[in-house]
Amino acid sequence: MVSLGELGERELVEGIRNIIRLPPGLGPGDDSAVIPNIGRDIVACVDGITFERHFPKGMTYEEFGWMAAAVNISDLASMGAVPIGLLAGLTMPADLDVRSLYDIMLGMDICAESYGAYIYGGDTKFGSGGVSCTAIGTLEGRSPMLRSGARPGDIIAVTGSLGSAAAGFYAAENGLEGLVSSSPLMTPVPRVDEGVALAASGAVTSCIDLSDGLAEGARSICNASKVGMNIHMTFLPEGEGVETVFSELGIPKKEMMLYWGGDYELLFTFDKSKMETLYSYDVDFSVIGIVTNDNTPYIDYGDRREAMGNGRY
Repeated sequence: MVSLGELGERELVEGIRNIIRLPPGLGPGDDSAVIPNIGRDIVACVDGITFERHFPKGMTYEEFGWMAAAVNISDLASMGAVPIGLLAGLTMPADLDVRSLYDIMLGMDICAESYGAYIYGGDTKFGSGGVSCTAIGTLEGRSPMLRSGARPGDIIAVTGSLGSAAAGFYAAENGLEGLVSSSPLMTPVPRVDEGVALAASGAVTSCIDLSDGLAEGARSICNASKVGMNIHMTFLPEGEGVETVFSELGIPKKEMMLYWGGDYELLFTFDKSKMETLYSYDVDFSVIGIVTNDNTPYIDYGDRREAMGNGRY
């Protein structure tokens, strides 16, 4: 196999262009991309992942590429936006074989395609291994969901379930792959449809994605909205594999569901007077607590409650 250092940047870009789908407008090859028909309400975000921190045991380069795109698409989803395009900045070891980099780009493109987006360009440099991705999306006339609108008395809810990514990680590290799926960890699913529906409902007062875990997401909303939260442990929707990892390895469920991260669900608050309206939008979510006048989020165990500490992921 040819290494990245042997191939050179221009040939590498051409190779990437031959792998990904060519988008409408002006895509890879010029100094900037031109994205047509994007309207007025543009949302953009940037996030990065590295080989050092985000390449767990058993992950493929294609899955790494999927994750690089997914973490950014998830940020758009938390605002209620749908993705239009991605820009990818790659820093890759010079001795990495070219096929591996192409697999990363293929994974990114497959993820982008799943949500109706294209890769419009980017940059490549030699480095320790990582992808910094910029995602561009549109709200299509909806108002963005922010972190700063939660009010005391609002209901706290979360889409999907919690802890599956952590369970997949611990299973892969400890030989439990046959018992617990690693898919939630390796190929997270951004909640774009859910984000669009939540924003369209007009009931949501704040929202954030849970890339860094429930505790970190709750603290971010509390800080931005200047409120507190009371979240009930027994109300949390337990993810696939959490019980198995707890039984086999003794990893506390609290760690996997509150502090680990990587689930990319949406944590949001909503006006309780608009609950009926929210349910009419057919979003799968679980009510987990209530917004309070405190200045920090608490986890309630029934017989006691404790302030949520710092996450680990």
